[in-house]
Order: sequence, then structure tokens, then C-alpha cells
Amino acid sequence: MVTAQSLKIPPKLIRILKIRVTDKPGYLGKMATTIGELGGNIGEISIANQGPDYLTREVSLQLKDEKHLSDVLEGLAHVEGIEVESVTDPVQAVHEGGKIGMKSRVRLDSLAAMGRVYTPGVAQICRLIERDSSMSRHYTSIPNTVAVVTNGTAILGLGNIGPVAGMPVMEGKAVIFEQMVGISAIPILIESTETNVVVQTVKNIASTFGAIQLEDIAAPQCFEIEQQLQNDLNIPVLHDDQHATAVVVLGVLLTIAKRIDLKLSACRVGVIGLGAAGFGISRLLRAFGVKELVGTDIRPDAIKRFEVLGGRASDLQGVMGLADVVIATTGVPGLIKPEYVRRGQTILALSNPDPEIDPDLAKASGARFAADGRTINNALAFPGLFKGALTAGATRFTEVMQIAAAVAIAGQTKADNLVPSILDPEAHAAVASAVAFAWKSS
Repeated sequence: MVTAQSLKIPPKLIRILKIRVTDKPGYLGKMATTIGELGGNIGEISIANQGPDYLTREVSLQLKDEKHLSDVLEGLAHVEGIEVESVTDPVQAVHEGGKIGMKSRVRLDSLAAMGRVYTPGVAQICRLIERDSSMSRHYTSIPNTVAVVTNGTAILGLGNIGPVAGMPVMEGKAVIFEQMVGISAIPILIESTETNVVVQTVKNIASTFGAIQLEDIAAPQCFEIEQQLQNDLNIPVLHDDQHATAVVVLGVLLTIAKRIDLKLSACRVGVIGLGAAGFGISRLLRAFGVKELVGTDIRPDAIKRFEVLGGRASDLQGVMGLADVVIATTGVPGLIKPEYVRRGQTILALSNPDPEIDPDLAKASGARFAADGRTINNALAFPGLFKGALTAGATRFTEVMQIAAAVAIAGQTKADNLVPSILDPEAHAAVASAVAFAWKSS
């Protein structure tokens, strides 16, 4: 029987060890052998310092947990010629002081520059915009600025941890926006779980932004908030967890369908977990033409929404037994047991940070294709979606734009991969171009 223990388990910790190694043949090998025998996975190694008879190296290690780290440190302590000087957490290090900051695009190096950037010169631009508000698209940062809005009720797979605890995620989104497509993104944290408060807050600040990204807001509230804002604002509003995730899933399924000569619309697709992501995926697949959807959720309201969409309700084992493609978005690690997997299935277990089934375990149990949320990451979609919408001057996101984005993602996928590289600027540019074209053509 295939078990999780019989396969490589994805590491949960990354640590950088600064290790003093005797600078003689064999000592570096002893260090690496000891780490390997204790199950540590060595990443990068670099030289940090040099002494008369030693080299201090920084060694990046992937580990399962803190106990695993302790075991490795204990093992290295007994190796002659090896001394661990320090252990650092690179994830914490990169977050120190926050990951983003506001920067000026113009130099302020003289009184004349001050007069142009601020008073008195700025009054001229204020008057222009007063006479014609559309001038703000040319003379301010508004059309290239996105609000990343959360109330912290559904942060990753961590649940309702609050907006401040969710701020690192919002900052991460802002980094991706800026570096992938050149958009300025500003996190907005709202300390309320009341739909009307969230909606009114966003409406009151919406004139600052060219578009609104709703992020990590729990269902069913997310559906109501998005719908109200779409109705009341004349700028694009997108709940990322629903729609960007759905775009990437559709892109992956298009890639798989092309690879094995499969008609996606004829597949039976099962969705386990019908919250924001699960329902958004179901809705986009239905819009694309998938005729048969079967799904399950523990919440009656989620089942009702799914049935209104045209889906058929079942239970976990029913979905696994019926579906050709299984998509799981439950936030429950290990929910899908190896014995539930049918030979030839495609299984996308999307919960972060821990999936419903490890992809390697799913494939070893008979799945033809399998991936998790680290591969099917909505960051492949949302930068291009927003860049395309802002470039085209769109006032809303449409399903046609989302399908165009999915097709672009599939078109950028190379070799045996299921998705393009998340750091591929050409992929993001292709998505943006497809989204802008779809809006202009509609």
C-alpha cells in the first residue's frame, strides 16, 4: 500500500546554517553526508568567510519541522572539523521591516523641482483634473494602482486570523504586482466582518484606485461583497481567491486536455470544497462549457449555491468515484486518502500550505496528473488580469476576460510542465494582452 510515509514529504522549514568547515579534503563531504543521512535536503551553499584553516559556509537546508532541525544540529555537533555557528530563518529575515514601501518616481533635488512636484506648480494639475476628471488617468498614479483589500477571515489555509496577521500575504501580493507587471498595489486592512462595513469602506476609498482586488475574505461574505462593489463602482473588482484561482485551474486543465487529446467540456469534474475558490472554479468551468459538475461541502448554503449553478451534490467518496478531474479546495490536509484515487484521474489539491493529498502520493496511487497549490498558484493569473484590465480601461472583469487569461496561461506552458514559471514575465505579459484584447473586443 502506498502511504505518505513511503514518499518524499514536502519540507515545511527552510533554515540557513552558517557552518565552519575545516578546509581540508573530505570535511565538506562529511558535512553533506551527515545532513543527507539525517534527511535534510541541501539547497544553496556559499562561502561566507575564510580563516587560516577553515571556510565558513552558508548552507540552505529544507527540513520537515523543528525537531528535524534539532536532529540535524545534533548530528553535525558530533562531526569532527564541523562547527555550526548560527541558524537563521530566511523567511522571517525577508519579512523584517515589511516587504513593500512607497517610492517616488521623480527626483526632488532642487527648489525648482519642489515647485513642480508640490506647490505652486501642482495647483495647475489640480485645476486640470477639476475641469475634466478623466485627466486623472494621465496626471496621477490612480490608473496603475490597485487596492488589495482583506478583512482577514480566510487567510491562505489558516482561516480567520484577522487582517493584521494577514498583512504579510497582502504585502506579498503587492510585491508580485510590482515586479511582474509594474502595478502599484496598496494593502487595505479592514477590521470588520460586516458585509456593509467592508463594502462602504471600499466605496469610500475607491477613487484612489484603478481597480480593487478582494483577498482572503471568507465565503459566503465574499460573494456579496464582490457583487455589491461590482454593481456600485465603475472600476474592475475581482475576488482573487475565486477568479484568479479559477483562471489558473482552467489553464492547467486546458494544457492537460491538449496533451492527452481530451475534450474538457465532456469531462466530469468533481469539486471538493465549495467555498470561494471551489465555487469560483465551478462557475468558470461552467462558463467554459463543462457540462457535468459534481461537488461536496459540509455547508448547506454552499451546496445550494452549487446546485443553483447546475452542479450535482454528492459526498467525498462519491465525488472521488465519479469524477475524471478532482479539484479540492477544503483547507483540510490529507483529506483525500490514497485508496480514494481512481486510476487515470487528474487531481488538483489546492489548499495551502498543506494539500488534501500530496501530488506524488496521488500519482503513486494511480492519478495520471496531480498538482498542489504551490504549482497552481493564483499569482500566475492576477497580475496579468489586472494589468490587462487597467491597460484596456475596463470597468469590470468578465468571464470572457477570465477565459482569455486561462487560454493565455495554457499557451505559455512549455515542455512537460502544467503551468508556466510564475516568474516568467512573458507569461504575465501574454495574460495581460489577452485580457485587454478580450475587453476591447466585447
